[in-house]
Amino acid sequence: MLDIRDVSVRFGGIVALSDLSFGIEKGQICGLIGPNGAGKTTLFNVVSRIYDPTTGTVTFEGDDLLAMQAHEISRVGVFRTFQNLALWPRMTVIENVMVGVHTRSKQTFFTAMFDLGRRKEERRLKEEAYAILADLGLADVAFQQCAGLPYGTLKRIELARCLAGRPKLLMLDEPATGLTHSEVDALSQVIVDIRDRYDLTVLLVEHHMGLVMGISENVVVLDFGRKIAEGIPSTVQNNPAVIEAYLGAPA
Repeated sequence: MLDIRDVSVRFGGIVALSDLSFGIEKGQICGLIGPNGAGKTTLFNVVSRIYDPTTGTVTFEGDDLLAMQAHEISRVGVFRTFQNLALWPRMTVIENVMVGVHTRSKQTFFTAMFDLGRRKEERRLKEEAYAILADLGLADVAFQQCAGLPYGTLKRIELARCLAGRPKLLMLDEPATGLTHSEVDALSQVIVDIRDRYDLTVLLVEHHMGLVMGISENVVVLDFGRKIAEGIPSTVQNNPAVIEAYLGAPA
């Protein structure tokens, strides 16, 4: 589904990614791990069209993602979350989720200008947003403002907003950051459940190794912008290069 080939990103003399290649199969949960500064978020920013790579290709279902603008990738089914929450705190939960649904709005400039069908569509989008919130166990907070809600709840609201756009590829950038152990366990199950129920492919960047190794079918390891290992979790965990990257070379 997603094919990354020979991608390099340079910022002046700094090499953030160097000849990175790997692919993700449809329906797979792929973990992308590595120490701080390894290039994980840089890759996310390339795929989501925030950065242009210096060299390389990125294709999604055979389409050239690099030929698209950032606002266009949602139309082909690519959605992402961010390390830091990107919710509107004074809007209600359902209003935040409806922002994701609006990527599929049928309104045009003409119909909006003359208020043609707006109320009917708003009702439809609201119903869809509420159904997703209910599916994630968030129906009880749907009409509350996001401000003041627990951090773990806010993380699930971000997931709900992505699901509202009907993604094919969901990219999660450190979704467990700031969560308690019990919330991380719950998040692991949520990711697997939404992958199955919504027919998703998931690319997961995360420092919480228990989460990554527990739910990923394939794991890609970066260090200083280069891929140093790839494979099933049990193989990657025992790879000497991976152990050295995380723990340092023995004295």
